[in-house]
Amino acid sequence: MTTIQRRALNDAITRFWSFAAPAYDTACLQRFVYKPAQDEVIEQLRSHGSRQIADVACGTGILAARIQRDLRPDEVYGLDMSDGMLAQARQRSDRVRWMSSPAEQLPFEDGFLDAVVTTSAFHFFDQPAALSEFHRVLTPGGIVAVTTMSPRQAFPPLHALSAGLGAPAHAPTPDAMRKLFVEAGFRVEEQHRVRRPVWTPVSDLITVGVKPS
Repeated sequence: MTTIQRRALNDAITRFWSFAAPAYDTACLQRFVYKPAQDEVIEQLRSHGSRQIADVACGTGILAARIQRDLRPDEVYGLDMSDGMLAQARQRSDRVRWMSSPAEQLPFEDGFLDAVVTTSAFHFFDQPAALSEFHRVLTPGGIVAVTTMSPRQAFPPLHALSAGLGAPAHAPTPDAMRKLFVEAGFRVEEQHRVRRPVWTPVSDLITVGVKPS
């Protein structure tokens, strides 16, 4: 994808989520679609003792605010490109630093963070560029935790939505995710399906990488 195409896709996604932001906070949607993956990210941050954390594509800030509230790290940054999402995030917490930024160009110096997380958005990123950027901003020993839609078979709604935004979303297979992480310079520490009730139709994957010391 060219730079112009990527910019057009980012703009389309931003417009969509600015419009959809009010529906995103629906309790049922959050509980059954987003919360299980966010629970696993919280577990990873807690087990690694992360203190300087960025939530990329933070949406309305539910996870970033929860990280700040539950873990009490030194700093939490919530980054998104949607003004509508960030407007709701700012109402949720005044302790998180909310910032407008794409995943592929983060506003941090090299080695500034010790954890980068992103949930349910990776399929819209320029994935190699985003992982390379996550690697850049992490200190040696820092972690990246990514949850992404990873259906065991074709998932037409995802492709229909992304087609409407101007480009196909890409949900990598588990093997493809590991390959992306390794090529970006990470050591894959853990990868498994997000734990959900068996009746839940959502199928997603968490992959955790460590930047070598």
